[in-house]
Amino acid sequence: MRKIPIENAQPGLILAKAVFTSEGKILLTAGITLNENFIERLKLNNIAEIYIEDETPKSVKVSEAISEKTRREAVLLVGNIIKNYNFENSANAERVTEIVNNIITELLANDEIIANLSELRNVDDYTFEHSVNVCVLSLITGIGLGYNIPRLKDLGVGAILHDIGKLKIPEEILKKPYQLTVEEFEEIKKHTVYGYEILKDNRNISMISAFIAFGHHERYDGSGYPLQLKSENIHKCARIVAVSDVYDALTSDRVYRKKLKPHEVIEYITSLGDNQFDRDIVQSFTRYISIYPQGTGVMLSNRSRGLVVKPNRGLPTRPVVKIIFDEDGARLLHHCEIDLSAQTDIHIVDACEID
Repeated sequence: MRKIPIENAQPGLILAKAVFTSEGKILLTAGITLNENFIERLKLNNIAEIYIEDETPKSVKVSEAISEKTRREAVLLVGNIIKNYNFENSANAERVTEIVNNIITELLANDEIIANLSELRNVDDYTFEHSVNVCVLSLITGIGLGYNIPRLKDLGVGAILHDIGKLKIPEEILKKPYQLTVEEFEEIKKHTVYGYEILKDNRNISMISAFIAFGHHERYDGSGYPLQLKSENIHKCARIVAVSDVYDALTSDRVYRKKLKPHEVIEYITSLGDNQFDRDIVQSFTRYISIYPQGTGVMLSNRSRGLVVKPNRGLPTRPVVKIIFDEDGARLLHHCEIDLSAQTDIHIVDACEID
């Protein structure tokens, strides 16, 4: 399977993964053959990308960090809290903790854990999907740092609720499709304080989780907000969520900009590792993040093109690649695989579309 932009969808292609509405209902099932009506339905629901099956990459199986069931439950829960502007009752806090426990259990059961966040997003539901992704990324980083179960729970709850303070920000500011004014941005920045206030008063939420909501926009060099805290004065869990938050935000399509490629964002984050982010956290983060996710098309330095079959942990820029087109651009009848961790004379030049 491979991911394609919805603009490239054509009748006759086979959908490889089910697509869901923001309410968690199946919009189209896996295995269905696309037609004009189905494609239009996807566009009307603001689905930006889909996974398709075709004869070229049939053996490329995309593995997920967590199960589709757990992901959908988490997205629906966050969506329900945000849409209903409700996080006052204890039932929501208990349900969040339950979801986070499920995510931790699934991640710890994965011996070869590498984040491959390949879910299909609805552009309108960015906040819900983003919250779950930040939770998964943060927990993977925490596992890499050797955190115990209680600390992972606090980290996960804080991560999935890191933007809860946006409940108190006017919707017209949150969804503004172009640049904010100085005054509007100052209002947005208040969501960190609002989030802290919401979480600290909930007896089912730890203060560590509340500190995450407060500090996930602080920066290691003191350039963040709301208090311009520096280095160790920022809670370490908030420093983890800061990296996860930036990564997922920049690799997501927004109404005002197109997403960046994962390797571009990793380069950006690592370039700021000594200033805005904790270097140790960045190193743990990049060890477990799939810079070139499974199914990604890549151009190699020898001019051949292929699809990423499997990432190599610890060597995120050197995955296993199935070669589809040779150096002259001719499609191969028999595909071969190259493990770039072993074949060091070849490297990835860029991500690309594989037709």
